[in-house]
Amino acid sequence: MTRVFITGAAGFIGSNLADRLLAEGKQVVAWDNFCTGQEEFIATARRHPGYTLVRGDNLDAPALTKAMAGCDMVFHLAANADVRFGLNHPERDLQQNTIATFNVLEAMRANEIKRIAFSSTGSVYGETEQIPTPENAPFPIQTSLYAASKVACEGLIQAYCEGYGFEGTIFRFVSILGERYTHGHIFDFYKQLREHPDHLRVLGDGTARKSYLHVGDCVEALLHTVGEGLAAKASNRVAIFNLGTSEHCAVRDSIGWICARMGVAPRLDFAGGQRGWVGDNPFIFLDTARILATGWKPKLTIQQGVERTVDWLKANEWIFQSRA
Repeated sequence: MTRVFITGAAGFIGSNLADRLLAEGKQVVAWDNFCTGQEEFIATARRHPGYTLVRGDNLDAPALTKAMAGCDMVFHLAANADVRFGLNHPERDLQQNTIATFNVLEAMRANEIKRIAFSSTGSVYGETEQIPTPENAPFPIQTSLYAASKVACEGLIQAYCEGYGFEGTIFRFVSILGERYTHGHIFDFYKQLREHPDHLRVLGDGTARKSYLHVGDCVEALLHTVGEGLAAKASNRVAIFNLGTSEHCAVRDSIGWICARMGVAPRLDFAGGQRGWVGDNPFIFLDTARILATGWKPKLTIQQGVERTVDWLKANEWIFQSRA
């Protein structure tokens, strides 16, 4: 029986992935330091006989190596995703993203595990001039420490695939929405509107355009693509996929869907400017032709993903206390 190791397994995407793997009959070793992960997200999984929870940090290399023993592949999802405040603590992206990825790769090497799936980001393309952006677009100047650290992680994975015969599948995500969502613009807007439904403060001018993907579609893409074994078929043993939808929306569109779902009509107070913060690219829209060609396609539109996220937040308002 396949035994899968997941870093960040108590987080948003990791916990949803674990549930799906268990439902498919896989064994899961869940690794998380609970810095942002939630006990509630893994409550059902912990009752499954195929699930093993190990509390640990990716910066603890010996413990990580021990926990990974006996696994067949790794989904490396743990990361510092705090893009907005990255400049306040520049060492965090280096430690929790780049060095942590090096430790994961070394733990794999020690345990003779060859397959890794990695959550990168569409932010690695910076403020590209190619829209929609394909996987072979050149990397411009990086605009955030988060994206820079992810570029370094991708490079490490590619080098390990070349040097040690690993098979790597790298996913460059758009922003993910849905059940167990714990940070991002919908979280921030919902939190504001539950406190003062009459007005909403918005960073930027509301014209920024982004693409989003529901977590269910994200998990389907991960399992579908890895299951196809496309990394092994690639000439350099690395398969890279943009992961998103074939549409995008403006911040104002998203605000409209959120407010309609919550039944509020607030005054909008815009801070101004195209960017909400340093590194906030005003237009992110990825070309997903490569992954669509594998037979995967998303089931939900961006609007449906936003609405389901609002519904989940409404039903789980405890998350605002846990993230205070």
